[in-house]
Amino acid sequence: MEAVIATGGKQYRVTPGKVIAVEKVAGDKGASVEFRSVLLVNRDGEVLAGDKVAKARVSGEVVTQGRGRKVEVVKFKRRKNYRRHRGHRQAVTSVRITKIEV
Repeated sequence: MEAVIATGGKQYRVTPGKVIAVEKVAGDKGASVEFRSVLLVNRDGEVLAGDKVAKARVSGEVVTQGRGRKVEVVKFKRRKNYRRHRGHRQAVTSVRITKIEV
């Protein structure tokens, strides 16, 4: 069984046991999280979407809390003495998917 969930403005294809990195979710290591925004469920070839997955839930367990890789933003305009160099690291939570309920 697999599902497509939405969290943090992104969509993830998940199966039980898979570890995914999502935008920060509240909870310490070992805490359980639940994703209610399930877009699609594939149950052994039977695809469920729309109203059929309105009550579906995906449960998971927080593995780690951390920060993602650094994204550098560089702005430059030639001959104008204009240079900007900024960096950003997004807060990330690693979640192990435990079960998918329809």
